[in-house]
Amino acid sequence: MKVSLFITCLSDAIYPRVGEAMVRLLAKYGISMQFPTVQTCCGQPAFNSGYWKEARESAKTILDAFEDSDFVISPSGSCTGMIHHYPKLFENEPVMLKRAKALESKSYEFTQFLVQVLGVTDVGAAFPHKVTYHPSCHGSRILGVKDEPLALMKQVKGLELVPLPFAEDCCGFGGTFAVKMADISGAMVTEKADHVLETEAEVLVGLDMACLMNIAGNLRYRNEPVRVMHLAELLYEGVKEA
Repeated sequence: MKVSLFITCLSDAIYPRVGEAMVRLLAKYGISMQFPTVQTCCGQPAFNSGYWKEARESAKTILDAFEDSDFVISPSGSCTGMIHHYPKLFENEPVMLKRAKALESKSYEFTQFLVQVLGVTDVGAAFPHKVTYHPSCHGSRILGVKDEPLALMKQVKGLELVPLPFAEDCCGFGGTFAVKMADISGAMVTEKADHVLETEAEVLVGLDMACLMNIAGNLRYRNEPVRVMHLAELLYEGVKEA
């Protein structure tokens, strides 16, 4: 079984520790991940801005990169969700459409793969901290990732999971939205950070580093000591501490 890591731009350039945590965790279950070096941006910024021609070029590179993979695993519900848009990009190109659908069917967000494919909910982690969870929009709405991260966190010894008020509200990042409508985006992330602080959690966890980066930036600006982590990081740290 050839399992490939789709690292995504933010994790590759800014948060490589997230990809490392994923790889090390999956290695516990006999998964040796491949890393096709030709992979690039999934094309989401261009797609969301209406530049579908440019998005197709990125998509073609991704299709080539993972052509021979049995599974493609990513630490981002947003970028995995973009792969699920590829059939729309190639709806008028039968050959490419077939390839796009094939990639869509074998692409998984990290917790989806761990729970749905491997059948793992208890990784043997211990993390004695008060944690709250932000369900990112694309992961929960495009991919339907809802129960998987909660199932994993419930099995972590010592972890106290505190519900996040208005959890499903967007954090305000939205990629180019944060740049084009900065004032609205800023108001949204401030509201999200307010809700995080209401929980009195020590740690905010999520599945998308873009959203977590946005919220973390607001918290740091306000000098709030909440630690922000991808769930893969939390689980891997918890395994090392167990």
